[in-house]
Amino acid sequence: MRPFEAIESVITPLPRINVDTDQIVPKQFLRLVQRSGFGRHLFHGWRYGEDGVTPMASFPLNDARYAGSRILVTGENFGCGSSREHAVWALMDHGFGAVIAPSFADIFASNCIKSGLLPVALPGAAVERLVRTVVPVRVDLVARRVSVPSESESWDFEIGDHARRMLLEGLDEIALTLEREDRIAEYEREHPAPAP
Repeated sequence: MRPFEAIESVITPLPRINVDTDQIVPKQFLRLVQRSGFGRHLFHGWRYGEDGVTPMASFPLNDARYAGSRILVTGENFGCGSSREHAVWALMDHGFGAVIAPSFADIFASNCIKSGLLPVALPGAAVERLVRTVVPVRVDLVARRVSVPSESESWDFEIGDHARRMLLEGLDEIALTLEREDRIAEYEREHPAPAP
């Protein structure tokens, strides 16, 4: 994982509630075994026409105003449904580094942290304000703050210290385990496996 401190970009608005993981990346695209390649399938059912190829001009990911956006702003209960990590991978592969919503499904939020995507929960009024923003927004994990620098608006967000450390230092669960390699080896020496 890459360390995350802050990002600043225009936002991509997706003002929908209860967006589930099958809507984020439909199940028919889950055949890849690596984490890359899912971005082109992100929001496939909304992003493309019935032929599955023609971009829907009205969908935000197809709107040139949001090209290069690193921040998705969406509705409550984002990431509900099945626990597939592919949903997070698709968001990241598309280029998003943070998702802002009033609430997230618990497993989805956990998968975000484990993969390096920052889920930011803000009050509904703040999210509604951000959805209408056309100027760059800054998401600062160090300060635990979302701001609209050109308009002097900001909102603080909460994130657990452990999750924050994982993101700031770019640590996944394997890296965290390897930090305790000496203690694990000591435990194994003190507790040998029983002989058959």
